[in-house]
Amino acid sequence: MDVNKTSKYQANGLESNLETYDDDHCAEEEDEDDCANPADTSLMLKVMRKGLVESKLDLEVQRQDPNSPLHSVKSFERLHLKPEILRGIYAMGFNAPSRIQETALPILLADPPQNLIAQSQSGTGKTAAFVITMISRVDTSLKYPQVICLSPTYELALQIGKATAKLAQFLPNINIKIAVCGESISPFAQLSEHVIIGTPGKLLDWSLKFRIFDLAKIKVFVLDEADIMIATQGHHDQCLRIHKQLSPKCQMLLFSATYEQAVMDFAQYIVPSPNVIRLRREEETLNNIKQYYVRCNSPEDKYKAIENIYGSITIGQAIIFCHSRKMAGWLAGKMSVDGHAVSVLSGELTVEQRLIALDRFRMGIEKVLITTNVLSRGIDVEQVTIVVNFDLPVNAAGNADCETYLHRIGRTGRFGKNGIAINLIHSKKTMQVCREIEKHFKKSIKEINADTAEDIEKLDSQSM
Repeated sequence: MDVNKTSKYQANGLESNLETYDDDHCAEEEDEDDCANPADTSLMLKVMRKGLVESKLDLEVQRQDPNSPLHSVKSFERLHLKPEILRGIYAMGFNAPSRIQETALPILLADPPQNLIAQSQSGTGKTAAFVITMISRVDTSLKYPQVICLSPTYELALQIGKATAKLAQFLPNINIKIAVCGESISPFAQLSEHVIIGTPGKLLDWSLKFRIFDLAKIKVFVLDEADIMIATQGHHDQCLRIHKQLSPKCQMLLFSATYEQAVMDFAQYIVPSPNVIRLRREEETLNNIKQYYVRCNSPEDKYKAIENIYGSITIGQAIIFCHSRKMAGWLAGKMSVDGHAVSVLSGELTVEQRLIALDRFRMGIEKVLITTNVLSRGIDVEQVTIVVNFDLPVNAAGNADCETYLHRIGRTGRFGKNGIAINLIHSKKTMQVCREIEKHFKKSIKEINADTAEDIEKLDSQSM
């Protein structure tokens, strides 16, 4: 996949006439963005987070043996890796372990091998962590597959394959095979490659249908993007069928960006006696985000509120969340006509187009990013000082979607800095949603009047 294409999404020229604005209409439009491929979104997050300042996330570690000491490392040398693997690590530009690597790698590389369930956002270094483990466990004198890594899509499998090849570049005797759609192999062959990286369907065919390698001989089983595997039709059952053929001694490593109940149920079923690493609860970031709401009557009224706020306070960069593609397009058109540098991100764009829009936003070419829920989580841009919920997030039943709200406003207040979240309220129903969110997080959401200088000055002092 070429992520360097120069195609660009243009906000200008979008239709400016909206249908009747009510909550039912918004709920209907939201369905469009829910169709965005979650695996494509994950790939986008992996790429766009490269080079970002790393969040100093606290980790909660639950050990398989609570009596064993908890180790962490501040340098790769302390892991006692093969010199060839260390050379590969440094050749990739890694000078010291990331926060999750320094905690996870001693567990991953322990002898005897230990199982691990890890929560890790894209861009935190988890791919390198499990790849180092994969290549460290290989015995190159044995000419058969010893490690398998499952990924939900072709593109993600290729990305892991490239990372594995780079980290193993000074291990000339280690061989890697990519098992994805379009990769054909003779049904009478026997694989001699040590590491197989691919999608569940292809790996299932190769192992159980054509029997070109033996799952019982696998030493390390890695399941990447477990939350997406569960959400993708068919992958869940395919992963379970592969898992059932593995040896009880196989090291099980599962990585997921979220820890919803479905993920935990799945993880606990396939990973026996695991160590567990979780990221700090993001709710704690609410402490340095000031939350406000503004009463409005219509989309035009909401736009006027944004104009007043944006024109009166010091803003680094802003993200505005809309409920639908149509509303995002309408708002982008209005702001562009009024001279604001804006970009739009929604589920209808290709991964390449989204990456271009995000790169431009990160470089500061556009100061305002208007988006739907495709960007509610995963992006860290240090200069984002304000998040605006043009539409509050609701679930299919029309109730407050508190998790999405948390991820949305968490785009500001990153890296310990102060942030502002502004919610635009246009009806009794959305006011009720706002109160539900306030009650859920036990954090006050204060009313401000975007037409008064006193309230705007209050915002300006908070944004500094």
